[in-house]
Amino acid sequence: MLSFLTARRTGVDDPLRLRRAESTRRVLSLELNHNRDVARIHGNGVNSLDIEVIEGRYMLSGGADGVIVIYDLENGSRKPQYTCKAMCTVGRSSRHVHKFSVETVQWYPHDTGMFISSSFDKTMKVWDTETLKPAEVFQFEGNVYCHHMSPIARKHTLIAVGTKDPKVQLCDIKSGSRIHVLQGHRGEVLSVKWSPRYEHILATASADSRVRVWDVRRASGSLFTLDQHNGDKSKAATEAVNTAHNGRVNGLCFTADGLFLLTTGTDDRMRLWNSATGENTLVNYGKVANSSRTCLRLSVSRGCSPEFVFVPCGSSVAVYSLHTGELVTMLRGHYNNVDCCEFHPDYQELYSGGKDCNILAWVPVLRQSDIEDEETATVKGGQQAAVNPAFVDAWSSDED
Repeated sequence: MLSFLTARRTGVDDPLRLRRAESTRRVLSLELNHNRDVARIHGNGVNSLDIEVIEGRYMLSGGADGVIVIYDLENGSRKPQYTCKAMCTVGRSSRHVHKFSVETVQWYPHDTGMFISSSFDKTMKVWDTETLKPAEVFQFEGNVYCHHMSPIARKHTLIAVGTKDPKVQLCDIKSGSRIHVLQGHRGEVLSVKWSPRYEHILATASADSRVRVWDVRRASGSLFTLDQHNGDKSKAATEAVNTAHNGRVNGLCFTADGLFLLTTGTDDRMRLWNSATGENTLVNYGKVANSSRTCLRLSVSRGCSPEFVFVPCGSSVAVYSLHTGELVTMLRGHYNNVDCCEFHPDYQELYSGGKDCNILAWVPVLRQSDIEDEETATVKGGQQAAVNPAFVDAWSSDED
């Protein structure tokens, strides 16, 4: 740490290098924090988590019981041991509650005054955070598996919605109507994600084993379909041409810079793609256990070097190096399958939710001090501990 500070002060290093190094150290030291609990509210599995980016303080959760909870992650008591309390809940007693499982929750990207939820009750609701009442309700013909609103869009207010219908629905919250459909998939749409780099680029994943990338300004179909074999037809069976996985594709996640796209499938594989060209980078992550029939919510770190990906894997969360595929560690603490995880980039913390109804907080281990206090710099037996030469006073006076 001292070498980083010295290099930064003298101008040898880029100012961001220290931040990246410390962020990386914190991610590599993540462990289950026994001093921080998240209040257990859900009576069934936790399907989705989302932390707002305005203050980084409030977290949404949606459960298989139809309940939506807003948590305050800040430690108001300033005590080492505390519980992240539920600020408010859309519970079973509310007449506005979803009738069936809530599959996805998301904060409005530019303001905490609104959030969006979608459910197996065939609805997507836009909520007023203050009143906890829906400002808008969108009805669909089939179960809603997922939705996503662009985190960077300024020219549109579209929400992409994946349902049991193979058509991807585009809903405009300004007009309160469904304005367009994207046709091309042949199975239910299990995951949708807007690019964090270009506001009109959308990726969609389906049970038909395909991932399509769209420019929603074009009416002529998708830009391209991801092909696990990169166009080499000699390696692909006829039915596997232009498929991203050999099974249902149920997980999508862009990297923070939008340059790469991660996909997961029920073939127990995870793949990394160049989001501009659709090329499979062929990074080998090994077997990534995935038996989920709905959307699997993975997360990517931000501000680290290298970056890491967090993937629900059975009752654990697997942490991989994004570009090498190396399994860094397995975070174990849940008693049942993990369905979602959410990375907090401000503090390099991770929150995970599972079918055991728990939300667990994974927090970096505090760095040990580089310099010990003089009072504690003695060892047992009364002997003085060796002093680091870097801290020895090497100055001499003219009188010597």
